[in-house]
Amino acid sequence: MDSPVKAQKARVAPDGGYAWFILFSCFLVFGLTFGVIKAFGVFYVEIHQYFKTTATGTSWITSIAVATIHIVAPVASVLSARYSHRSVVIIGGLMCSLGVVFGTFARNLTELFLTVGFLNGFGYALTWTPTVTMLGLYFEQRRPLANALASAGECILTFVLTPLFQLLIDSYSWRGALLILGGLQLNLCVCGMLLRPLTATRDVTCEIKAEEEGLSLELLPKKEFEQSKPSCLEAEELRISKGADQGTMKPCPVDPEAIPDLTMKLQDSNKRNKRSELRTKILRYVDYTLITNARFMVYSMFGVFAALGFFAPALFLVPYARSKGIEEYQAAALMSISAVLDLFGRVFFGWVANLRLVVTVKQLTATVILLGTVLILCPLTSSFSELAAFSAAYGLVFGATVAIHITVLAEIVGVNRLGSALGFFMLIRSSGGLLGPPIAECLECAAIKKTSFNNPKPTRGTR
Repeated sequence: MDSPVKAQKARVAPDGGYAWFILFSCFLVFGLTFGVIKAFGVFYVEIHQYFKTTATGTSWITSIAVATIHIVAPVASVLSARYSHRSVVIIGGLMCSLGVVFGTFARNLTELFLTVGFLNGFGYALTWTPTVTMLGLYFEQRRPLANALASAGECILTFVLTPLFQLLIDSYSWRGALLILGGLQLNLCVCGMLLRPLTATRDVTCEIKAEEEGLSLELLPKKEFEQSKPSCLEAEELRISKGADQGTMKPCPVDPEAIPDLTMKLQDSNKRNKRSELRTKILRYVDYTLITNARFMVYSMFGVFAALGFFAPALFLVPYARSKGIEEYQAAALMSISAVLDLFGRVFFGWVANLRLVVTVKQLTATVILLGTVLILCPLTSSFSELAAFSAAYGLVFGATVAIHITVLAEIVGVNRLGSALGFFMLIRSSGGLLGPPIAECLECAAIKKTSFNNPKPTRGTR
């Protein structure tokens, strides 16, 4: 017979059964959020031509959506703790659908920023954050593999949605395609309905690690700082209450001079209890003590620097290849090569992490070092074969990094604090996400100007 501790862990993280439905839900959420964002570039040309704006201005639709996801992530964590993961995801799915549908009636680019950008991104945050948190609760032993398979939905649905969006635009124009996309986003509500909450195993949902005191308050009672020994006055009140029930009442020897002191102590105790109850209630919704966790803050800094550089090739690889004289279709094929290896890297290295051959954070460190090395070698590429090799290496190592970074976050803070940690991590990482693309764009423009200066004659295959 299993011990009570093992039985409790089995209830918290089944690692099977209904957990696979949670994984399927998270798979679709990844695809219908970040997969749609990646495939949305198909709309850029049509919107750019319709409103006669610049390509940079049109790209702000996606930039606003991504920034909103990161900034609103802590709000999604708080709402999930206050209400439920299921209800928050359903509301987020409705917001995504309404944002895209309202975008079909946009009269200018600003209205697209507010609808498809901000409102849609707000809904993405309300769907993605609670679903990933719920996935971490349902899986423990298989958590690395579960996170890898769920993130693979981003790659697979990008493959499916990109040609589908082009077909819809050719058949119904970009407005009609957005209307159909709005209907497709309603499937996020179905994903929310699949998020069945786990059976509670304790009264308080928050977990605090008092590292300075060496204490674990995982099973913290509601009145955590209540004194264990009642004062004489409290004992007197209890005795009087019992004596009244029994029809007898015996006096308790209490020193009259000690009554004011006992009253003051009782008032101080009540104040401390109220403060502790308020603190426990706040921590149930948002674990602000994470900012004092050194390991979490160091990992958040990793997220900032990762967002600064690791996502740049997905945005600027094609323009960089065109500046090197690569033909249009060959440049587009580089993204396909990267996407295929990205999918393989997520699944394979997620499976490797699930074997527990090495500590997960050490595996992440190795993939990050490899990814940085690959990015440093990018400026040395010029021909199509070299760029294809770079795209394959980048996609493989990038997929290996994305597959396990959420797993490492859960191991750093604990699964019971994953919701708040994920929200704070996304918020801190947003600074890197906002600064990364402009910095990469400036560097790319400088590289293109340098190439044009060294090669004044137009290269065959370029416009």
